[in-house]
Amino acid sequence: MGCRHEGRNATILGVGKAVPLHEFEQNSFSDYYFEISRSNHMVDLKAKFANICEKTMIEKRHFYMSDEMLRESPSITAYSSPSLTRRQELADAGVPELGVAAAGRAMSDWGKQASDITHLVASTSSSGCMPGADCELARLLGLKPSTKRFMLYQTGCHGGCTALRLSKDLAENNPGARVLVVCSEVCTLSLRGPSASHMGDLVGQAILGDAAGAVVVGCSPTAEEHAMFELVMACQETVAGTEEALVSKLREEGIVYTLDRDIPRHVSGSVERLVELMLQEATVVPVPDLNDEVFWVVHPGGRGILDRIESKLGLGEKKLAASRAVMRQYGNTRCSSVILVLEEMRRMSEQLGLSTAGEGLDWGLLVGYGPGITVEAILLRALPNKLKP
Repeated sequence: MGCRHEGRNATILGVGKAVPLHEFEQNSFSDYYFEISRSNHMVDLKAKFANICEKTMIEKRHFYMSDEMLRESPSITAYSSPSLTRRQELADAGVPELGVAAAGRAMSDWGKQASDITHLVASTSSSGCMPGADCELARLLGLKPSTKRFMLYQTGCHGGCTALRLSKDLAENNPGARVLVVCSEVCTLSLRGPSASHMGDLVGQAILGDAAGAVVVGCSPTAEEHAMFELVMACQETVAGTEEALVSKLREEGIVYTLDRDIPRHVSGSVERLVELMLQEATVVPVPDLNDEVFWVVHPGGRGILDRIESKLGLGEKKLAASRAVMRQYGNTRCSSVILVLEEMRRMSEQLGLSTAGEGLDWGLLVGYGPGITVEAILLRALPNKLKP
């Protein structure tokens, strides 16, 4: 668990998010998608895609790529066309651009300067350049040259949890450390036209969006800092026999997805096991009721997965409200999404005047999942809100 003593567990001291300006309404996206990809002749597939979009519960998504960019890059909107160079050029610019905006808001929320950051953890599945996005982020943010950087590539949708877990370890084992976590994703590598033979990829086109999320993590907050959430314990499970259930491969035409229809079942079963394990190992006494005494920060990977987790754990319909709100407004933004959910929960709690950023509750669970199938969970403790003068 790292630092077990009161005040020595890692805490979240600031949080921020950023989304691109280009906004696409979900109720008209099927028409736009088939037009931009020159696929209107695929009438039956278009109808099927429109049905998928309608069922997602998404209202809109944001893309780094504008309509103009897409129309100027027909190799990107084709289903299978060598386009990796152009896709990577866009990602190399988009990932740090969004990341810097989110990081700036997180540091402003924290209330201190870039020069006070000692470590940087960056995560993305949208790029693979060297020097990495971490180096560009450090330069653009004006971090000290001595800042210790960590770059997480291709961790997928659970990358936000991985980055938070790493930041916890860094903060708890380096006295005085202040760790900036930046998770930034753009769809430049994955957006492509439709194919009747690849329905898993088509589902991805209906749910993925672009966004960045950032947090500042550290132990023993000073009088000038306010801790919102304590990172009490982290755990991870790779679900046996699911290696081919959720797969992302980098090809000449970009990243290609394979999604199995049993993903919701596998994820919900693993979440149930991890929740039970963490509450036992953390010796939370008495064990809190999962509905009345626990808040939930769950990666909004898709409506079906959220529904299955809710059903498996017997959660009330409002327990995943923050995750569903993020899904509606932004779609699945991969590794950045759990930070967006955390930020949304804090906003909703403040709006309602609740005593903590965790819906007024003390204990919470942050859950992410991605390729592997890998499921990660972090036990959170929400700390009392700062009293306003």
